[in-house]
Amino acid sequence: MATTDRTAIDGWVAQGFEPVREAFVKNFDLGEVGAAYAAYHRGRKVVDLWGGTADITSRRPWQEDTMVIVFSTTKGVTSMCANRLAQEGRLDVDAPVAAYWPEFAQAGKENVTVADLLSHRAGLAWVDGTMTIEDVYAWDPVVKALEHQLPSWPPGTTHGYHAVTFGWLVGEVVRRVTGKSLGAYLREDITGPLEADFYVGLPESQFARVARLITIVESMTSKDLGELGGAGGSAPGPGLSEMAELAKTYLAPGGPLFKAIIAPGGAFADQELWNDPALWAAEVPAANGISDARSLARLYGACVSDVETSSGSTFRVLSPEQLDRALVPRTEGPDEVLLGLDIQWGLGFMLHRGVVAAPGHGGPRAFGHFGMGGSAGWGEPDLGLGMGYVMNRMSAGMAGDTRSYRLMAATVDAARKCE
Repeated sequence: MATTDRTAIDGWVAQGFEPVREAFVKNFDLGEVGAAYAAYHRGRKVVDLWGGTADITSRRPWQEDTMVIVFSTTKGVTSMCANRLAQEGRLDVDAPVAAYWPEFAQAGKENVTVADLLSHRAGLAWVDGTMTIEDVYAWDPVVKALEHQLPSWPPGTTHGYHAVTFGWLVGEVVRRVTGKSLGAYLREDITGPLEADFYVGLPESQFARVARLITIVESMTSKDLGELGGAGGSAPGPGLSEMAELAKTYLAPGGPLFKAIIAPGGAFADQELWNDPALWAAEVPAANGISDARSLARLYGACVSDVETSSGSTFRVLSPEQLDRALVPRTEGPDEVLLGLDIQWGLGFMLHRGVVAAPGHGGPRAFGHFGMGGSAGWGEPDLGLGMGYVMNRMSAGMAGDTRSYRLMAATVDAARKCE
């Protein structure tokens, strides 16, 4: 096992949070390539760490302002948008989607509620037929396809992970309510006032900040990665033999997870698209959010506490009352799409239940979202914690990652000792 040069880890931790830095270094000892982690405690930043390599081909270092695609961690931020509109009285999550989006009331979807969309109960985890990446970039073709799509199960009767379609479903509701795309609403009404760098639809001026993703296959085969000491690591979730058996059903061509991941209509069959700037600039509010760790932590910190801005004022994304509503369980039982895992949902957020209910994730009201490959945004209301982890070496975890778990567990423990 390689030993990390600790001088290569940049950033700082507040007094009492020193074990978080040790956990960050440990991740690099175990094969981390490039990453960042940050945390806010009761509105105050207490951890801000980064290090490693942002691009293994050019050897570009991970810098303070490096950002990276966070895949499904995007869904947590998209859910903040919907919940904030509900908080403002502009969106009734228990109303039919068709109340805001009349064309949606086709193919048996007349009674699907906004809450069904947020809790993955709509039965629209994929789109039948064939669609192209140009359709994805154009937005409206996918919206039209979802309007005509017949649900794969009776809406509201069970839940199954809407891996990519979630973004158009919730994003179109936000657009109908606000007159803005989800990325514009997020920027103008949430991340702008909060001074957070989280984008759905990245401006070209920010492209140079984006780290290059290392796919799971590449992490096992790349000579460059081996030279950087990144061939090791720790895989979260079920064991490899269990994953192989689950994949036979769920990830086989035509299986539910396979169809959900490449949705809509196979447009995401080419996974190399995620390193394409054209995709960075598009809006895929389920999967192509681009952020640094401190912005994720700041967003979740502002869901559980007031966060001070540079002007001296404070900003909070969700009120305590709306957060309580968002954390009411909306599902139960195994996920029909995501390998049958026991992942449970509130209004768009993963809840601290089932396979996500690990002690290091905090108390029973903890919430957030993990992303494919390992990224995470997480909040712990009772401790006033907001946490964010981003990285470029993807792992095979389906419901969290041992790297983020190690960091969050150290943060939760430090916060409890500081209370």
